[in-house]
Amino acid sequence: MKIALIGATGNAGSRILTELVNRGHEVTAIVRHPEKVPANPKVTARKGDVYDKDGLAALLAGHDAVISSVHFTASDPNILIEAVRASGVKRYLVVGGAGSLEVAPGVTLVSTPEFPALYKEEATKGGDFLAILRGVKDLDWTFLSPSALFVPGERTGKFRLGTDQLLVNDKGSSISFEDYAVALADEIEKPAHSRARFTVGY
Repeated sequence: MKIALIGATGNAGSRILTELVNRGHEVTAIVRHPEKVPANPKVTARKGDVYDKDGLAALLAGHDAVISSVHFTASDPNILIEAVRASGVKRYLVVGGAGSLEVAPGVTLVSTPEFPALYKEEATKGGDFLAILRGVKDLDWTFLSPSALFVPGERTGKFRLGTDQLLVNDKGSSISFEDYAVALADEIEKPAHSRARFTVGY
């Protein structure tokens, strides 16, 4: 498949790029600094601005799917969605956040007293992005939320999937960037969560 990846050099984006390339996909890495994208025959690095709808749409056109892996506080969901619409690509996947996941019926993680203030704005904007997507009917979108701790680690290929509830085990709630990338690549290759959010964790 031909996949456009916005934010291909970030923590999650770089692991997603590696996973997709290792599976044989052709990836257009759309970043602010193309020189930071590792050289690979299956990767085309392009300079892009997440606030430039028309420029972004031109870069996205012709792909089978678009992934956005950018901070919610450093982008505008409406511009991203409109750029995907304008590009003609119908499949859109978003690297989500854990803040909007439920820890109890009607109680989101970001609303709990223990949630770190440092991440509150990012988490809140992630929830806003998901709310906007839920009103989008003309794109085949998927919003993949990681677990509470989203950190560097190993690619084990062993994890659990859920829907809107935070996944927790006896060690807490976590997922590595590497295994998150596996779950996202799986979803691209075998779509199972059309116009929906799902979550991944151990």
